[in-house]
Amino acid sequence: MYYRRKYLLALIQEFGGVLDNLNLQKLLFLATRKQEKKAFDFVPYKYGCFSFQANQDLLTMIKLGNIEKNNHTWKCIDTDDYASQLKKEDRATLFWVINNYKDFEAEDLIKETYRNYPFFATKSKIAEKVLTKTELEKVNAQKRTFEEPMFFTIGYEGISLETYLNKLIINDVRLLVDVRKNSFSMKYGFSKSQLKNACESIGIAYMHLPQLGIESQERKELNSLNDYKKLFDSYKKTTLKTNIDYLLQLKELSEQHTRVAITCFEKEVCMCHRGIVAKEIQKLKGWNIPQKNL
Repeated sequence: MYYRRKYLLALIQEFGGVLDNLNLQKLLFLATRKQEKKAFDFVPYKYGCFSFQANQDLLTMIKLGNIEKNNHTWKCIDTDDYASQLKKEDRATLFWVINNYKDFEAEDLIKETYRNYPFFATKSKIAEKVLTKTELEKVNAQKRTFEEPMFFTIGYEGISLETYLNKLIINDVRLLVDVRKNSFSMKYGFSKSQLKNACESIGIAYMHLPQLGIESQERKELNSLNDYKKLFDSYKKTTLKTNIDYLLQLKELSEQHTRVAITCFEKEVCMCHRGIVAKEIQKLKGWNIPQKNL
């Protein structure tokens, strides 16, 4: 079993074996703030901090027989003692949360997380109902809005969905354009439907432009920088030339949405065709939008 799932199960067990969804997300968030290496990452969401990965793990553990779900409540039916299987320092974070928050109701946990971690309240639908004017000002101060246009590139290699989404939020990206030929990914959160749903749930539009992607078979045997150079040279002469209309469409989208990011897998933009897309779009007539790799 993944270590993070043991941590999640241990948290539920330490709170009596049953937690509703909102309380679980808030308590997990508070517990992981005390971890040196966080078991889960979070994004600002409709009711504050939310971990897509934790939610997916819970759904998976229903199938595995560790968890039952009844409406909005999660019940651990696994009898193993998961706290005893954690590292000493991680057990300590759970005990800290129990000692500090065992008597907190849902609204208390919401207020606690909103007040102490205002960035994670920036997408909340209920912040105005639960915070004072001064507290709400601190939340609003964390909201990232920029007037100047910007064109970003971003890869998801080596980072969680939540870290990826937070990069988009912090940079006020309004449209994510997926330039993968094949938008399926073995990495949770980055297949087309998952990524689209995650983006739209935090107010970022999503579009897939597979016409700007590279066929999977063409990416085999990339063992040196020269191999990548040959691939990208071929890409410019074939795919981009044939699909110039889609590059023009990307230009129009960038002008319309003002802050757009194109995405693919690779962390390093120099090892990814999105870098070529970014360079070629600069050559189009009338292009004057600055660029940045996230």
